[in-house]
Amino acid sequence: MSEKACATHQGTPSGEPSPQTCLQVARQAAILAVTAADDAMTALCRSRSGATARLEAVMHAAHKEAVEAERYADLAEQYAEGGPDMPSSALSYCARKAVDHAVRAQSAAGVEATAADLRAELERTLTATEHAEQESARRREEAEREAEERAATGMDRENRDRVAANRYLAERHVAEFGWTTGHVRVLEVAESGRLYWRDGRARQAARHGEWGGGRRVSRDRTRALFAARFLVAVREDDGTRVLTPSPMGQIALDLARLHPAGLYASDQAAYEARLAKVRRRYKRRDDQKAAARGLPPLDSSARKLYRKPVTLAEQEARAEREGSDRWEDEGGYCPAVETPRPAAAPAAATPTRPGSWASSKDTVQPTLW
Repeated sequence: MSEKACATHQGTPSGEPSPQTCLQVARQAAILAVTAADDAMTALCRSRSGATARLEAVMHAAHKEAVEAERYADLAEQYAEGGPDMPSSALSYCARKAVDHAVRAQSAAGVEATAADLRAELERTLTATEHAEQESARRREEAEREAEERAATGMDRENRDRVAANRYLAERHVAEFGWTTGHVRVLEVAESGRLYWRDGRARQAARHGEWGGGRRVSRDRTRALFAARFLVAVREDDGTRVLTPSPMGQIALDLARLHPAGLYASDQAAYEARLAKVRRRYKRRDDQKAAARGLPPLDSSARKLYRKPVTLAEQEARAEREGSDRWEDEGGYCPAVETPRPAAAPAAATPTRPGSWASSKDTVQPTLW
């Protein structure tokens, strides 16, 4: 962590000294530390006894502390040149560290610890007005940081915490999927609503609802994801089967996006990882290979702990819909008031039982192919 970052993260006293005071104290501490180191070196040079080794160790210890004290004094001056945007806590932190090293240098050299008196100059009691100003500044800084985080992520703090928790889940579980980036691409196409199965092939439709042509999608990966219940299907009137992520598949896709490092570089590497995992459950080699060719389901603990984050835009849209519904329930139309128009919710297909196909006429097909 940089010195600047350390300064802003260190706990600070209720009252912060002025920048000029911090600079003076830091420089004075550095002078006292260097003086102590010089005294230790002088004592070593004048020594004619058998204590030379001890005095040399004392000199090196005092010199090390003096170097640190000077470094923090220099940092304080650099921070002061940063202008009014530099937090006062950075200067205070540097001054306190310079004093600490000066005290250690004097202690190592065996001289009086006069540098400790400098700490009093860095302490003072805030007035009621200063307390209020400090609290106001703290709240303003927190509001500015929150605004920056919201602008960068599009989420409030609660949902950013959800993302962090989900990322932890992803780091624990994604490698257990036995997936490659190809599996993620199949699910992403399904998420877009354009993945369909027809005539024994999986394709990505050029446009939603046009189930003909389009780019080919991996047949093997699609079948494996469907067999493991990461995909569900709805059968259209013309026999086309439209594939979408199941609830488990959507969670797994979100986790894989959060931790792409857990995906395998090739299908062979993914297969070998799955094979190593099933060896303990199957004795016969053929049974092991058969199990490894399939994809394991998402761990139940990950499904229970996962919480989908909601963006600020999604929260606003939901609030508008709820407001429109409440307005209609509480009074309906009023003259000279424009009637709010709630957003039309997309028609949701009836979810099918994983591992089966359902048509618009409730007919069920046992397999995908």
